Amino acid sequence: MTLKEFFELCTAHPFLIIVFFALIPFTAYVAGLLGKDEGHLSPWKYLYSTLIYLVSVPGIFAITLNIYLFLFERQSVFNVDLYTQVLPIFSMILTLWLIRRNVNLDYIPGFDKLGGLVMIIGGALAIMWILDKTRIWLVSFMRFEIAVLIFIGLIVAIKIGWSRIFGKGAQPVQD
Repeated sequence: MTLKEFFELCTAHPFLIIVFFALIPFTAYVAGLLGKDEGHLSPWKYLYSTLIYLVSVPGIFAITLNIYLFLFERQSVFNVDLYTQVLPIFSMILTLWLIRRNVNLDYIPGFDKLGGLVMIIGGALAIMWILDKTRIWLVSFMRFEIAVLIFIGLIVAIKIGWSRIFGKGAQPVQD
């Protein structure tokens, strides 16, 4: 199954996608009501961490996919799939907003890792976009595995460079 086939399957049967991306912000809202001003405490912060990862990984993927489709594939805005390209982003923003109302996101375990992931993906996309716009073409007989290793090395270099430029910020107080 290709990614296109998976998206077509999701679009043909959107009920589970709608339920998934509606249930996460709803759960964040209910948790905010039940754990008012206790979001930084142990059981709530792990629930929030789980919700953030459940919604942010598809949301970040949807943002990355949209950037790729608009910059590299030149897809029209009128061809955007609402279920796979818009709903995950909307659900991610709503969930983060609801969680942020109850707790400072610095207290959520692993939240800083998502910001780093976004920066790494953004840096890699920026480099690929620059290479695409400058029309630098490399023709080689390199094996695909070597090209993947070079790409992973590029991502590691971006991460190391990013951490050296900005370093680690203040660490939140742990319970």
